[in-house]
Amino acid sequence: MRELYGYILELIRSGKRGALATIVHQAGSSPRGLGAQMVIMEDGKILGSVGGGTLEADVIKGAREVMREGVPRRLEFFLRGEDVADSDMICGGDVEVLLEPLKEGFEDLYSRLREIREKDEKGLLFTLLPGDGSEGGKGLFVPKGEGVSLLPSRVHSLLEGFLSSHPELWQRRDPFPLSVEGFQFFVEPIFVEPTLFIFGAGHIAQQIAPLAKMADFRVVVLDDRADFATPERFPEADQVLVQDFEGLAARVKVGEEDYLVIVTRGHLHDYTVLRQFLRSGAKYIGMIGSRKKRDAIYRRLRQEGFSEEEISRVHAPIGLDIGAETPQEIAISIVAELIAVRRKGEAPFRS
Repeated sequence: MRELYGYILELIRSGKRGALATIVHQAGSSPRGLGAQMVIMEDGKILGSVGGGTLEADVIKGAREVMREGVPRRLEFFLRGEDVADSDMICGGDVEVLLEPLKEGFEDLYSRLREIREKDEKGLLFTLLPGDGSEGGKGLFVPKGEGVSLLPSRVHSLLEGFLSSHPELWQRRDPFPLSVEGFQFFVEPIFVEPTLFIFGAGHIAQQIAPLAKMADFRVVVLDDRADFATPERFPEADQVLVQDFEGLAARVKVGEEDYLVIVTRGHLHDYTVLRQFLRSGAKYIGMIGSRKKRDAIYRRLRQEGFSEEEISRVHAPIGLDIGAETPQEIAISIVAELIAVRRKGEAPFRS
């Protein structure tokens, strides 16, 4: 999403016409979920997807009309298997797509959106759905600092009051529809991306980093070897740090939404990292290695006073049990487990 906002901003600044397609309602079977987005440009280029097939072709056709007219539009679809690309759907699904022109006047909004994403701040982007005489509008609300509103003043004031009485909305992470006093909105939470700390900069870490970045994790790689922990070896990482593993917890702050993957070059370093962060608030802690190595480390932790409950937090052996053997396969199993924990709160079919 961070990249999408920047792309839209550059499109608007270039003076070229474009449209943003967003799935604002979804029920039953559909290839993409609520909040899926696609940017369509006047030269036919697209960024993102709302499902492929005839669905996407109809959306692109509608986008051209929206670009010409400069007015948002809602499109409704009832899908069958042949309506979408690469689909084995048997039952149909209902999908509603909102098409919005990207034009002059939206620059401040998308500039602010990109800014708060780059600063890892929170926000809620409200889109007033067109209908009943309304041409829609957008409003970005933030808990701290200034937002940007392209909403009618009455609607903006209404949302300010609604947010003050519903603070739980700031904790939402998935897009959702919302009705407030007869007005229909689609809400996109802007939230702090979880950070994946990869301890160890070896060959498996090199495979994990790009996959995790593709899955929308902020990636930080740490190792005590300066010739391994380099930006050249980890071009996708947000940070690459050379740090001694001993005393690391005093220098690295881990939050409740963060993920830790321990893949150092030996069990002694794995133990050193694990014991420092086992009592952290991290959402996920995973450690590579055999059951024999794991059990030896666990015995040592118990001797140091760590409880069974604390030790049970560790995902070890790390990754989903897919029979992975190569570094690439192991990385896939690890990132799949991270996604499962992020989406479902747990990892299925663990080894």
